[in-house]
Amino acid sequence: MAKRVLGIIGGSGVYDIDGLEWAEWQRVVTPFGAPSDELLFGRYAGVDMVFLPRHGRGHVQTPSTINYRANIDAMKRAGVTDIISISACGSLKEELPPGTFVIVDQFIDRTFLRQNTFFGPGLVAHVPMAHPVCPALATALEEAATAENIRHARGGTYICIEGPQFSTLAESRLYRQWGCSVIGMTAATEAKLAREAEIPYALVAMVTDYDCWHPDHEHVTVDAVIKVLHENAANARKIVTAVAERLGPERKPSPLGVETVLDVAIMTAPDKRDPNLVAKLDAVAGRVLKK
Repeated sequence: MAKRVLGIIGGSGVYDIDGLEWAEWQRVVTPFGAPSDELLFGRYAGVDMVFLPRHGRGHVQTPSTINYRANIDAMKRAGVTDIISISACGSLKEELPPGTFVIVDQFIDRTFLRQNTFFGPGLVAHVPMAHPVCPALATALEEAATAENIRHARGGTYICIEGPQFSTLAESRLYRQWGCSVIGMTAATEAKLAREAEIPYALVAMVTDYDCWHPDHEHVTVDAVIKVLHENAANARKIVTAVAERLGPERKPSPLGVETVLDVAIMTAPDKRDPNLVAKLDAVAGRVLKK
């Protein structure tokens, strides 16, 4: 059975875990530029883990300036086999109040300023995204949240907006009409790139507010969001450690077949491929490009 290396993408409070052994920050170089920060390598409950602060320590990157490609490429180079993302979000449903952890299973992507693919002219690929979240990882997260008595919901659609501004009232109402559960600014991009890198991905969306549709939350403020974030930080650490214990150091392939998704995704004929782009994709797609 293959060895698991669990990647965690989240905020500063997520990686400050008691019992993390051999913890060491390391710089990872990628052909797509610098990741948001160094990566923290360690081991918990026998599971090798790699943590990446999504916005950098001290929250220095906006949702649009995060180098998502470098982040996912760095995870792949670090040997990460599974990614769990933990991200703050707004709620679009009354039954998902602040403090709830939503284990998302679908995305709607409304971003427009960022690079959301590793591929391009000279090397075209189309990966399936019908089911963007690995159900095995989602189940482990659900079990972890239940065991830790963390208020949670399994399933829901995350709408990803460009930001950095919060939604207008009209937008918030529209997204509710679409049936979305939560709203954020980062996770859909991560999910797309993780799929291209053949890494199973799951998301825990931590609700910090009701967005502006709710009459009691008409104006989303940073102070209010940070207050709930701090309250959620302890639960975020609990769910990370509990899910590591449940997943364990040995892994089975994703039931979605994510690890081999590029086998049928690359369209460009071998003799027409851009050698420079092929070289950049040595980590992300080297498994299929070296054949």
